[in-house]
Amino acid sequence: MLNWLRQKLSSPAREPATSVFQALRLIRARYDAAAITDENRRHWQHADDLSANAANSAEVRKTLRMRCRYEIANNSYARGLVLTLANDVVGTGPRLQMLTASSEANRQIEQAFANWSRAVRLAEKLRTMRMSRVADGEAFAILTNNPKIPGDIKLDLKLVEAEQVTSPDLRTLRDNEVDGIKLDEYGNPLEYHVLRQHPGDLLARLRLKFDRIPAASMIHDFRTDRPGQARGIPDITAALPLFANLRRYTLAVITAAEIAALPGGILYTDAPANGEADSVEPMDSISLERGMLMTMPGGWKMSQLQAQQPTTTYAEFKREILGEIGRCLQLPVNILTGDSSRHNYASGRLDHQTYFKSIRVEQSHLEMVVMDRILEAWLAEAAMVPGLLPKDVWPTPTQRTWMWDGTAHVDPLKEANAQAVRLASFTTTLADEYARMGLDWETQLRQRAKEHMLLSELGLHDETTHPDHEDNEDEPMNHDEESVTHAA
Repeated sequence: MLNWLRQKLSSPAREPATSVFQALRLIRARYDAAAITDENRRHWQHADDLSANAANSAEVRKTLRMRCRYEIANNSYARGLVLTLANDVVGTGPRLQMLTASSEANRQIEQAFANWSRAVRLAEKLRTMRMSRVADGEAFAILTNNPKIPGDIKLDLKLVEAEQVTSPDLRTLRDNEVDGIKLDEYGNPLEYHVLRQHPGDLLARLRLKFDRIPAASMIHDFRTDRPGQARGIPDITAALPLFANLRRYTLAVITAAEIAALPGGILYTDAPANGEADSVEPMDSISLERGMLMTMPGGWKMSQLQAQQPTTTYAEFKREILGEIGRCLQLPVNILTGDSSRHNYASGRLDHQTYFKSIRVEQSHLEMVVMDRILEAWLAEAAMVPGLLPKDVWPTPTQRTWMWDGTAHVDPLKEANAQAVRLASFTTTLADEYARMGLDWETQLRQRAKEHMLLSELGLHDETTHPDHEDNEDEPMNHDEESVTHAA
C-alpha cells in the first residue's frame, strides 16, 4: 500500500497529486454570525446556553416584573398598550354557545352560565389576567368556593400575582420542581405552592406559609416560548429598553427647549482677553423690557439662545420607536398610538389584518387554557344544583364553542354588500356571519322573528322583507327591458 502510494506521488503523470488526499481532507464550513471578532464580542457577551427554566430564574423574572410594572405605571404608551390589548382580546367577555342536539337545553345552559359570569365578573378578571401576562409574564387563577357569590353556584376565580407562586426556600428545590410548581415525570404540573400573603407585604417576610394547590384547581396562563418552559416572562420584555430610550429622548428634547427658552439672551464680546471692553460681572442678570431698545456695555454684544436639538425629527423618531415596540405584541403603530392620520384606507386595513389575526390566536389560547377549564369546573358545580341543568345532557368538548366580540368594519355598507354576496354564493353561513360580530345566530334569528311578528301585528311595513324595487311596478323600464318585451 505504501509502495503504491509512493509510486503514485512520484509518477510524472499529469493527474493531480492531491487527488488521493481529497477524500481525507476535512470539510470545514462556517457562518459569519458564529464568528467571534473584536467587533461583535461585546454585543454577544451576554448570550448563554441555559435551559428555559434556568434562563427564566426567579431573580430574572423578579427584575423583569419590577421594571415592566414601573414602565407601565409611568409611561402612557405602555399603559395604553396594555389596556388596548386586554380590551381587544377579551372585550366584554366570551359567550358560551352550546352545540348539543337539544336547542332548549342549549339555551338553558347558556343562560345559566351567562348569569354566573356576570355574578363573578368573569370578563373583568379575564382582562386583568391578560394585563398581568404583559407585565408579569404569567397569570394565575385559583378555582375556589366563594359563599358571597349570588346564585346557587359558588364557584369563583381568585387571582394571585406571579410572585405569590413560589418556593419559599429555593435551596430545597428538587429536579421535578420549578419555583413553586411541582411537576411529574412527564412535565405535567401536579401542585402549585402559593404564599398566603404577598411577599411585598410588610409582614409577609416574617411569615412564609404557603398552601399546596392541586393542579386541577389552578389556571396558569403564560406564553410558552421554549420547550420545557414552566414559568413565563413579561410580553414586553424585548421592548423595555426601547421604552427607556423613548422616555429619555423625550425628556432630553424638553430639557433642551426649556434651557433655550428660559434666558432672554447672553452677553458676549469679540475682544481678546484683557482687551478693551467694559468690565461686566460674570453671571450677572439684566432685566429686559418688552418693546424697549437697550444699550450694551462697551465691547459687548447680546445674542439669544437657539434650541439646538432635533425638533423636526422628534415625531419621526418617536413613531419609529413605537413601531418597534409594538412588534413584540403584534400591534401596528396606528393602534399603539391611536392615530391613523398617516395611513390611507387600504394601508390602515392591511395593518389591522395582522393584528386581528393575532387577536384570534390569543382568543383560541384563552379558550383552551382558561375558558374550557372554567366551564368544566362550572358544569361540575351546576350538576349538583337540582333543576339548574337539563336532565340527561352533559356536553362533550366538541359540543361547545365560545363567541367573542366582533370587530367593527370601517365601511359598514361595503361589508354588508360583501356579506350578502357571500350568503348568496353559499360560501358562508348565518352562523359564521353572526360569529364575526360575536353574536349567536340562533338568538338573533329568534329575535328577528319576534320583531317581524310584532311588525305584522301592528300593520307596519318591514323594509328588509319587502324591498321597494320588488313592488315598484310604475317605474319606467329601461331600453334593455323594452327590447326584451318586444322580442317576446
